[in-house]
Amino acid sequence: MAFELPPLPYAYDSLQPYMSAETLEYHHDKHHQAYVTNGNNLLKGTEWEGKSLEEIVKGSYGKNAGLFNNAGQHYNHIHFWKWMKKGGGGNKLPGKLQAAVDSDLGGYDKFRADFIAAGTTQFGSGWAWLAVKDGKLTITKTPNGENPLVHGGSPILGVDVWEHSYYIDYRNARPKYLEAFVDSLIDWDYVLEMYEKAA
Repeated sequence: MAFELPPLPYAYDSLQPYMSAETLEYHHDKHHQAYVTNGNNLLKGTEWEGKSLEEIVKGSYGKNAGLFNNAGQHYNHIHFWKWMKKGGGGNKLPGKLQAAVDSDLGGYDKFRADFIAAGTTQFGSGWAWLAVKDGKLTITKTPNGENPLVHGGSPILGVDVWEHSYYIDYRNARPKYLEAFVDSLIDWDYVLEMYEKAA
């Protein structure tokens, strides 16, 4: 299965003022496209050719760094675009998700603080995650293109903390970007969809 760049699920200017059209154009059209192009080149002739993206991510981890980096970032970004929407974010979670956040993470306010802290304290490039592991919700962070798939979990929400995700709009103020993501961008319906698949 060759990697393909999916179209954004909204217009470039849909997420303003929290994420600019310029950020989305560079991030989607240039950065994500590069992971697709490089990933396809690195996939050729490997044992993972013809496998699903999840199989490639899990299989290449620790074995083929170049392929893993690009496949991991491709996987992360396919979902990243869908984890955001115009008018998203805030504490209006679907009931089933809210119940899990309450029981596993100590409620929405604690989730918000811990998720933002994970993204803020990820040194260098990487991601902060809400994942399902051993049947429970957990908040983690990973460097570079890693995600919970390679650590025995199922990601249901992730935020990109590579500088290209926020520098045009927020410069070095990563916590402000993370607050905007949680408060104003998260598509909780898509998080629920991934939660139901993982659970």
